[in-house]
Formats: sequence, structure tokens, C-alpha cells
Amino acid sequence: MKPILQNLVEMTGHRDHLRLEVSVLSTLQKLSSIVEVRALELFTHAGVPHVRPRTWVDNGNLVSTDSEAAADPRREPLDQYPALRECVAAHGDSALSSPRRGRHVLWLPVWMQDKVSTCLEITQSRPFSAHKLDVLKGVFQVYQNYQSLLDYSERDALTGLFNRKTFDEQFSRHASALASSNTAAISESFAPEDGPLPSEPVQQWLAVVDIDHFKQVNDRFGHLYGDEVLILIANILRSSFRSHDRIFRFGGEEFVVLLRSTTLSTAHRVFNRFRMAVQEYNFPQVGAVTVSLGFVSTAQGSPVEILGQADQALYYAKEHGRNQVCFYDDLVSSGHLAAKVANDDVELF
Repeated sequence: MKPILQNLVEMTGHRDHLRLEVSVLSTLQKLSSIVEVRALELFTHAGVPHVRPRTWVDNGNLVSTDSEAAADPRREPLDQYPALRECVAAHGDSALSSPRRGRHVLWLPVWMQDKVSTCLEITQSRPFSAHKLDVLKGVFQVYQNYQSLLDYSERDALTGLFNRKTFDEQFSRHASALASSNTAAISESFAPEDGPLPSEPVQQWLAVVDIDHFKQVNDRFGHLYGDEVLILIANILRSSFRSHDRIFRFGGEEFVVLLRSTTLSTAHRVFNRFRMAVQEYNFPQVGAVTVSLGFVSTAQGSPVEILGQADQALYYAKEHGRNQVCFYDDLVSSGHLAAKVANDDVELF
């Protein structure tokens, strides 16, 4: 029991979902008879539920991936895991299966906000005893509760989107990986009708979104209706982008989107599709609302510089008519914005 308690102390010392996931699998791996542990990611691709390993054991070490799930060649249809599929459909807390002699599998779905996107998979060489199941579920419950606490601390209380603190942590940590990743496949929902041009590289994009004349909404209708507008905009953002894109509320009426693994022409189309969805939505009491958006590639520059360039494009959009999408590089090449670089120093404003 003492080693388990020590591992639980270590596990709850982490402040990152992926590290916490690795830690709980490390704890479970040390229990007797366990032959394999994995964390599976559940997602939908082309309308079909899939599963793929996100953390697993490789040569005795636990390794993880944060790559796009839909492009992972190891993904499998959830139908190949019938016990897990039935458990998720029934909102169950566990599933057992014995696919062959000497292989007994336990799945523990991680339920958060009535949804499941992660599942722990534990395989051992003999059937699970009642006592073993109690121990495993006890460790898992601590892990799930702590995941919920982390998730709560990472999100904006009003909209449920990731908050500014989470953006600062995630973008600083992954900026270089996002910039160099250009091989991920494009989701079907974002694929251009005729397919992307072969010469167009797949990149990552950062967009800053601002609600036009939001102060007038608060002044005219009150903050309760202003909050409702923010919540509805957040819902439109969720429905406009893919599960592996990231959406943040920066505070006030400003949001940030990290659009992953797509081309410039597709980025233009997707951002404008979101803008039109807002324009065409009938907000209760308030009526019509529009947004302005500025975006930039994350391929070059520090996180602060990239965010500053997206802000410049946003402010240009707001100062030149609002309700439009502006790409930073286009504004610079057309002479509407000047790149503020001198003597290798970057001036941000």
C-alpha cells in the first residue's frame, strides 16, 4: 500500500494533463500481474467513432503523443473494441474483456462534463479479482477527480473555453512543434472542394477574434445579455472548428483560435465561415452581432511576436470597417502594415 500512496502523492503533484496521465499509468504499471497499460483517446473522424493510443509503453518507458488524432496511422474504429463501445454508449464506468487466454483487459473511461475523450486501458495476465478491481478503481477515481480540478483551473468560468493562463502555457510550450509540423492530414470538414493546391504548405495559424461594438451591447442591454452573447459566440466557435484546434477566451470580448494543420486558403475559408456564422445568428434581444478577426502563421517568430502580429491584423480589421478577416502577411505585402523590425530587434505594439 505504501508504494501506491507514494505514487499518488507524485501523481497529484503534476499541473499538466499529459504528465498526470503518464504518472497514473506509471502507478498502475507497478501493480502485480499488470502486463500493459495505455491511455486511449476517443474521437470521431469522418462521422465514425475511433480510438488511438495517446500514452503507451515503448521499450519499458511510457511515451506520449500530442499529434492530431485523425492523422494517426494507429487509429482504429471503436467497433473493434465492442466492450468499450458498449460501456461508453451506456455511460458506464468500466468494461472488462478477455480477448484470449492470458490477456484480460479493463477499460476505465474518463468522464468529464458528461463526455468521454480519454480511457485508461489496463491489461493483465490473469482475471481481475474483486480486490484488484477495487484498488484499480480507487487509484483511477483519484486520477479522474484531479483531472477535473486541472480542467476547471484551465477554463474560463463563463464560456467554458480555455483561459488566458492556459494559452500562455500551451503556446509557449508547443510553439516550436506547431511551427515545424506540416505533415498532419486535413480534416474532411476543412478540406477545400477541389482539394488543397499541391504547392500550398500545411501550417498552423493563430487568430485573434474580437466582438464588434461589444461595449454598446453591455451599455444598451446590460451585462446579463452581454454575457449571453459571449456564451453564444463561444458555442459558435466550438461548432466552427475541429476537436484538435484550440479555442481560448482572453477576457472581455476577445478570443484566440489555434488552427492546426491546414493551408492558407483553407484557413481563410474557415475563419470567414465562422465570421459569417456569427453575422447570420440572431442573438436574443440583441439581434445582429459581428466579429473582426486577424490571423498569422505560427511558423516564424516567438509566441509574443506571433500574438502581436495577429493583434495588428485584428486592429486593422476593426479600424477599416469591422466584420472582416485580415491576414497579417497580406497587410504587410500590400503596404497597409509595416513589419516593425530594425537591427534584429522586434518592436511590438
